[in-house]
Amino acid sequence: MAERFDSFAAFWPFYLREHAQPATRVVHVAGTWAAVLLLLAGILLGPWWLILLAPVVGYGCAWISHMLIERNRPATFTYPTWSLLGDLRMAWLAATGRLGAELQRHGL
Repeated sequence: MAERFDSFAAFWPFYLREHAQPATRVVHVAGTWAAVLLLLAGILLGPWWLILLAPVVGYGCAWISHMLIERNRPATFTYPTWSLLGDLRMAWLAATGRLGAELQRHGL
């Protein structure tokens, strides 16, 4: 990954390009929401190990989709914070029905 980004706004179009395949986005969004639910369940209801399971599920889904579907290197390894924000933003846009418009806006 030769590109260097100095802001999330600059990173976001790159993030979307790295998730060009619809199946990658589906697996990412499902993994992100599953991780959020596990985290909330662990915090609010217990048991505590659900909190530990949340990133395993979330990143596991993401990394597997990059390996098997997209066939690229996850941005998490170079941009961990922005990648997490990208996952959350993409999941929110998908849940609110605005992901398609965002992809079109960026030429995908």
